[in-house]
Amino acid sequence: MIRYALICDRDHEFEGWFAASADFDDQQARGLVECLMCASKAVRKAIMAPAVAGTKRRSQDRSPAQHHAMMMEAMGRVRRHVEETFDDVGDAFATEARAIHEGRSEDRGIYGQATSTEVRDLVEDGIPIAPLPPEPVKKSELN
Repeated sequence: MIRYALICDRDHEFEGWFAASADFDDQQARGLVECLMCASKAVRKAIMAPAVAGTKRRSQDRSPAQHHAMMMEAMGRVRRHVEETFDDVGDAFATEARAIHEGRSEDRGIYGQATSTEVRDLVEDGIPIAPLPPEPVKKSELN
């Protein structure tokens, strides 16, 4: 497996894993590579520093609490992006996701609620979905 640092035309950075070095180019040419945050297909490889044995990784310098806080912040940014740019379809999520997948509804980003049975059926039918990160804890609710 090969890991590439990727970046879209809106400067969203993420990583992708590919079985071989030519797989990125092949998938990119077929329009299969897209940004995880905005679904842009204008994705390119970002400059990466190679992993060098014996160097210390920055994540090892962080405490578990710092790492947790960083992950919660990143999940909060993802959630805010979805809420600001996707359509909230409420409890019609499963129906609308299926309609989009089948080409009966406009192709767009959506979010909403679905039962566990609806989620299982969507996944079994190959309809790409992902859970929305939880809402961040309000500062007033912290100790």
